[in-house]
Amino acid sequence: MSGGLVALLDDVAAMARIAAASVDDIAAGSARAGAKAAGVIIDDAAVTPQYVTGVKPARELPMIWRIARGSLINKLLIILPVLLLLSTFVPWILTPLLMLGGAYLSYEGAHKVWEKLRGKHAERTDEPTQLKGKEAEDTVVRGAITTDFILSCEIMVISLNEVAAESLIARAIILVVVAIGITVLVYGAVALIVKMDDVGLAMTKRDSAGAQKVGRGLVAAMPRVLDGLAFIGTFAMLWVGGHILLVGLADLGVTLPYDLVHTLEVPLSGIAAVGGLLAWLVNTLCSMVLGFLVGSLVLGIISLTPLGSKGH
Repeated sequence: MSGGLVALLDDVAAMARIAAASVDDIAAGSARAGAKAAGVIIDDAAVTPQYVTGVKPARELPMIWRIARGSLINKLLIILPVLLLLSTFVPWILTPLLMLGGAYLSYEGAHKVWEKLRGKHAERTDEPTQLKGKEAEDTVVRGAITTDFILSCEIMVISLNEVAAESLIARAIILVVVAIGITVLVYGAVALIVKMDDVGLAMTKRDSAGAQKVGRGLVAAMPRVLDGLAFIGTFAMLWVGGHILLVGLADLGVTLPYDLVHTLEVPLSGIAAVGGLLAWLVNTLCSMVLGFLVGSLVLGIISLTPLGSKGH
């Protein structure tokens, strides 16, 4: 028994040494992976505040904490193990999974664009959560965690794809870092956004005229901040989703769309000082167009099914 325990401790120590020796690579990999998932992260931060709309101020942060905890459990205990198993035993499935996620992101982005163009907006007809009690709060939290699960899957798949060439241990550590870091970032930002109007209201009650002015500015600015986040999140989804599809098609042997984008990039990339930026803008615009087209196609197909008749 003791020999087995010593051997186990030796293995743990060896893993720790490997992790410590690779800390720079892991940090770089985590940064790359997180950056690639930026579009989904922005959308996650833009979507979540709606779940605490109409909630008593005293319950806002506890609800956000419950959603954040559920998000972390989803990422670390469900999504991460499944993705590591898939990447180890059936790595070829990652590209189709990534493309499926790209199509979903494109669909979400296109759906929001078409709603805006048609002048339709989601209406909250339900009573505020505080009027319905703890059961209603639990329902809202479960709904938020379910939505977060879908977005978390996308974040983790995108992140894993970026570091797929790393060893199993490195992939696991990088994904843990990404999962924790992104959850803290998203829900920290959400908490700040949600409480910012309360901060503004408190400042309006101070004696200082300057503090009152800043407080009124914060209160007035928050709706615009949320609208801005939603706007950025929509186009970020189309960009990320379209780019995933563009690269995925090329990986599967359908290179025509990628070659076309590359052809448009080449003349601009040679321009001094701004060539790289212009080429990136072209790639981003083309990715957004592809994302919108694919998303609109998916939206049209779904609208013809019973699922589409129930609304989004």
